[in-house]
Amino acid sequence: MSEESFISRIKQSLAASYGEVVFGMSDGTVSILGLVLGVAAGADSANAVVLAGATGAIAASVSMMAGCFMEIESERDEEEEENQERIAAINENPEGAVSDLMGLLQNSGLSQQTINSIHADISKNPATISGLETAIAASQKTIGQKTSPVIHSIWMFLSDLFAGLTPVIPFVLFPMHTAWIICIVVTAILLLLLGIGRARISNRSPVRTVMETMGIALAAALAGVFVGILLS
Repeated sequence: MSEESFISRIKQSLAASYGEVVFGMSDGTVSILGLVLGVAAGADSANAVVLAGATGAIAASVSMMAGCFMEIESERDEEEEENQERIAAINENPEGAVSDLMGLLQNSGLSQQTINSIHADISKNPATISGLETAIAASQKTIGQKTSPVIHSIWMFLSDLFAGLTPVIPFVLFPMHTAWIICIVVTAILLLLLGIGRARISNRSPVRTVMETMGIALAAALAGVFVGILLS
């Protein structure tokens, strides 16, 4: 595999998992920010903050990865089960299945000649109705729905881990009092970008989405600090 082909596949998988990336980064940033600031408020050493933050980030990332994989697998298993039930229903009442399909096609805008032709073919083998429905459903799927659950879960893990470690890194590189400020500033920038990303996915107002993202993070940070001070 050429380097260009490999990079192209990475870009395609990233585009297909854009939602997981944004969600994973949002979760990692908010949850670990509260944890880091809470420990920092009650700890005397940056080492304690780094240990708690890094451990929490890794554990949360693995959990989110597993959850993402199982959710997508469950959705696809459910689709397969529904498809099997549809096949069984067609086999049980083929004439009814043909009649139902023809009723739908009457309002589809197809010419009567085309509908009659489809009816003639379908009546000979009603089992093909399921294949036709599956083909239509497949053509309507997005690239994300066609991508492997493994790819989605890997991007979820990487994005959650990256975002989760973001509030931790300042405490590795700087003294406690400086790390506090850098942690908050860097995390705020990341949250701003995440808010914009969420707005693009949901086609919502960027300002409102950014404010919501910042507000949730602020609540998590204040809760963490409050608990850290309370228990220190």
